[in-house]
Parts: sequence; structure tokens; C-alpha cells
Amino acid sequence: MYIIPANTKKSMLILGFFTVLDLIIFVSGVGITLVFLVTIKSAQLGFMILQLLPALVALLLVTPVPYYHNILQLIRNFFNFFGRRRRYIWRGWCWRDNDTVTKSA
Repeated sequence: MYIIPANTKKSMLILGFFTVLDLIIFVSGVGITLVFLVTIKSAQLGFMILQLLPALVALLLVTPVPYYHNILQLIRNFFNFFGRRRRYIWRGWCWRDNDTVTKSA
């Protein structure tokens, strides 16, 4: 039995938290927000929230979550589980299944 520390994968991450895709998402969200803030001049609260929305969504996606890397990974796993076709093969122990297998073989 091998005991693996919980933080063994952190050495493969940038700054111990981010993958390359995480940094691309975060930097692009912040970049789009900065472009919006520079180009669109508005003092209304609604427009300010819309301008900050790309950075907030990017920050939300790369936020760490327990048992997953981040929320983006959680969403990926959710869609993979519910979106892909799953095939379960029965490999149990049941005397009726054993009888049908031996009779047909």
C-alpha cells in the first residue's frame, strides 16, 4: 500500500493552483474586462456590472473547489457524466446468472 500526499499534483500546476487553460481563461476574461472599461464610458451601475462580467465569470471558473481542481473541472465532469452514454456490464455473483452462462456456453 502506498500513501500519496494530497498535494502531489500541485507541483505540476503553475503557482500551485493553475493549469495553462486556467490562466488562458483568467487572462482573457480580465483582458476583455479591461478593454470594456477603457472603451465604454458609463456611470450606470448596470453597464459597470456588464463590463466586469467577463472577469467575474473567469474568476468563478478558476476558483478552487474541494475534491475537484476548480469549478471548470466540476462542470466538465458534470457534462461528461450526464452527457455521455454509459454502458454497465453486469459482473456480479448470482446463481441464476451462473446457470444461464454455463448452459449457453
